[in-house]
Amino acid sequence: MKLKLIAVLASSDKTELIIQTAREAGATGATVISSGRGEGLKPAKTFLGLDLTASCDLLLFIVVETRAREILERIHDAAQFEQESGAGIAFQLSIEDAVGLNSQMDAILAEIEDAI
Repeated sequence: MKLKLIAVLASSDKTELIIQTAREAGATGATVISSGRGEGLKPAKTFLGLDLTASCDLLLFIVVETRAREILERIHDAAQFEQESGAGIAFQLSIEDAVGLNSQMDAILAEIEDAI
């Protein structure tokens, strides 16, 4: 079974929207790593030494390869990455092997069957 890892870096206020969107598109679960900080082309502004950037979350989704692009595009559209500067980024990576997915295996296999 071929799997992909979709990684999303987005502002914390978009986390629930992204998770809901990914689930509706076929993701069976998510891991959220909170309170990150990112920097784009321009350095973050500070005021009296205080960082003014909002915190961001790293969201990780392990998904069936056949659904990965659709999930990625739906996340992109829902989070409005292109419409809002600094809204976030999402990308996918191939997974060579994974363990610990037994609790999600029925849903993953159903996704594969639907794609065939």
